[in-house]
Amino acid sequence: MARPADTSRDAWRAHVEVLRDMTGPERVAKAFELSEAARATSEAGIRHRHPDWSEQEVHEALMELLIGRELTRTVRRSRLIPA
Repeated sequence: MARPADTSRDAWRAHVEVLRDMTGPERVAKAFELSEAARATSEAGIRHRHPDWSEQEVHEALMELLIGRELTRTVRRSRLIPA
């Protein structure tokens, strides 16, 4: 793991030490927690830029950020075509 440029050596060592002390399940839980925080932050940014958008529009904009426009369009179309 490379130290980020904006992080001091001492802070990075402390961070790595904390990670090493975590169990596997604790690391997985932390990864999910950080992923959820990133998703919530992205959604908040979308809502801030587009306060008039519906939850569906916000969700689709987030999907575009995560998986790209083409795949989002494919998913959107697949929901409209009955199985």
